[in-house]
Amino acid sequence: MAWYFVQTLMGCIGSVGFAVLFNIRGRKLLLAAGGGALAWAVYLACTCNGLDIFAGLFFATLAAALASELLARAVKAPVIMLLVPMLIPLIPGGDLYYMMSFLVRGQYEAFGQYAQRVLTEAGAIALGIICVASLMNIIAGLRVRARGGK
Repeated sequence: MAWYFVQTLMGCIGSVGFAVLFNIRGRKLLLAAGGGALAWAVYLACTCNGLDIFAGLFFATLAAALASELLARAVKAPVIMLLVPMLIPLIPGGDLYYMMSFLVRGQYEAFGQYAQRVLTEAGAIALGIICVASLMNIIAGLRVRARGGK
């Protein structure tokens, strides 16, 4: 349990670091930090319970994207301002490093394996963002129609 808490805290701290780098201040900084912790906690919960990395990243991105959409509306801020720091803990930095390292050293077979892994992980993150953005767009369209708009 302590390991899980420390991991979640590190996800929060990573999000805070990038939020500060992006000049996010005040309440929005706390929201971005909480979202980063949420994303990493969901990822850990998924991967520790038998799901693969793709599913873990997908569900964690769904949670972060949904949180950023809802919180951005609450604080009247752009969604991207909260979403980017929330997703920082999910970035496959280690795999990306090894992929490039193998490319530079000319180890093309290992490079190909890591490239496939990085593209799969990035695809899971992108798919999660697209699903939530599409859902929010559909909901907004339904609200407009319910009010008698076009």
